Formats: sequence, structure tokens, C-alpha cells
Amino acid sequence: MLTSITPLGERGRASRWTVTATAYVVGSVLGGLLLGLVAGTLGSLLPLERTAVAGAAAAVVAVAAALALLVEIGRLPQPPTLHRQVDEDWLHRYRGWVYGFGYGAQLGFGLVTIVTSPVLYVALLLAALTGSPLGGAVVGVVFGLVRALPVLALRSVHSTAQLTAAARRTEQLAPVGRRLVTAALAAVALGAAGVALTTGGGA
Repeated sequence: MLTSITPLGERGRASRWTVTATAYVVGSVLGGLLLGLVAGTLGSLLPLERTAVAGAAAAVVAVAAALALLVEIGRLPQPPTLHRQVDEDWLHRYRGWVYGFGYGAQLGFGLVTIVTSPVLYVALLLAALTGSPLGGAVVGVVFGLVRALPVLALRSVHSTAQLTAAARRTEQLAPVGRRLVTAALAAVALGAAGVALTTGGGA
């Protein structure tokens, strides 16, 4: 779907890529915001202000990030997920800004389409364990923004040859992306484990 939102594709549908891509990014950010806001609001109902509980919450994050890391490197199976994709018919049914925003909002929210990476669940957990709607919203916005940014890599696709080259380049960079994700998960796991040990020791 993402490779459909290019200057080449938008020109063929009489739409402007800048408008569609902007709507996509905004939709993804707002979708992530909603996800984080809901998770943070639910998390605010938990007694996370106590030091011992905060340490336990950090330990949960460390375990979740470690499990997600094992999924990413293929040592554990992907968790169950919806098998629903965004509706590609929107490309020919609506204006560019409508399907751009709609696609972005669904992917930024994350839970209404197929989940391809357990990073979503780690982000959801982090949002909840901030213990506040604002903290959750911040986590959600970051998640939605990062998820939307790859569309900007297609801004120079104005021909079929460039589209083919972009698809090949994306495939070649996929292992690099996976390594970055695993490194980020490892950092979260280690950081959360450090917080859990520190707060546990102080309790």
C-alpha cells in the first residue's frame, strides 16, 4: 500500500503527493495519539506511583521488550493478530487527502490492521505504564510519527523505473531496519531492567 503513495501514483489519480503524504503523516500521528491516550488513561488507573510497583512495571517492560526482541530475530513466533489490511479500493474511490489520512490513522493506531511487529505491543505497554494520558499520548505520537516517516522516502518516485528502484532499495534496506528495531528493543529491555533493579534496591 505504501508504495502506492508516490508522486507517480498520485499523478495518475489526479492528486498531489504532498497533500496525500502530509495527510498520511498527520493521520498516523493522530492515530498513535489516540492509541497512546487510551492506553495512558487506562494506565492512570493503576497505582504506579509507589516505588515497588514502579519497579515491577519496569520489570514488565523489560520482559516484554526481551520477548519482542526474540520475536524479531525469529526465536519466537509472531503473536496472534488481525488479518486485516487497509482497503486499497480507497485509492480509486476517494480524494488523496482522504485515503492518505485514513490509511495513516489506521496504521498509526495499529490495532485495527495486521500487526507485523511486536514493537506495537511494547509501545502500547509503555504508554499504559506512563500512568497518565499525557505520557501515553507522547508515546503514541512518537510511535505514529516513526511509523509514517517511510512514506517520505518515496518523494522522488516520478517514473516506473524509479518505483522499481525504490522497491529494490526498500528490500535491500529491510535487514538494516530489522537490526535497528532489535537494537532499540534491546536498549529498552536493558534500560527497563536497570530501572527495575534500581527501584527494587531502593524499596
